[in-house]
Amino acid sequence: MEIRKPSIKNIPYNEWKDNETLESLINELNENGVNLIVGNLDSLINWGRSNSLWSLTFATSCCGIEFMACGCARYDFARFGFEVTRNSPRQADLIMCAGTITHKMAPVLKRLYDEMATPKYVIAVGGCAISGGPFKKSYHVVKGIDEFLPVDVYIPGCPPRPEAILYGMMQLQRKVKVEKFFGGVNHKEDNPNPLVISDIPKNFINEMKKTAGEVKDFVKKEINDTFK
Repeated sequence: MEIRKPSIKNIPYNEWKDNETLESLINELNENGVNLIVGNLDSLINWGRSNSLWSLTFATSCCGIEFMACGCARYDFARFGFEVTRNSPRQADLIMCAGTITHKMAPVLKRLYDEMATPKYVIAVGGCAISGGPFKKSYHVVKGIDEFLPVDVYIPGCPPRPEAILYGMMQLQRKVKVEKFFGGVNHKEDNPNPLVISDIPKNFINEMKKTAGEVKDFVKKEINDTFK
């Protein structure tokens, strides 16, 4: 059996971008041949998975508003099976990372990714998630989440329009449709290296501790004055 090129919403195959990456995956699966029964089961299961992608909501900035717009009546991504968003990583198929990721937030995002069941996917939405965006040269922003997560689809823009997000989700659908589900899906990482921040200046740490102490004292004072 030969793995065929995936079709999405009757859009001609040649009108899609980045067909080279998809064809390399197809050629890799076809190299050793595909069993007729297992191949058909793969196609059936991947058809269901690609049309029911549940995303973990992880919006930290303005790109999240565009993602919310996709769920409203004007764009309605329920037509593609994307409308179910989960707040638990154990119930999600992908992380839709929409917004700026700081060094303090990166370990949290990595932990959520690790808690997801395989197969799992990552979509980087907007310039901040892809490369740091306008904060690229700042000391506190990660220069792209692909420094610590395997990203499947990049959706550029600042922020990208809802049409771009829908296009990126359909690109992920195409990728899911050509994966090998039985016998192990294409694992993107074997032993991922954690993101470790170790070069923070000591004077900066001391200033942050001092500021945090002042804020804590101020909040305590305000609470005591309120309930006198």
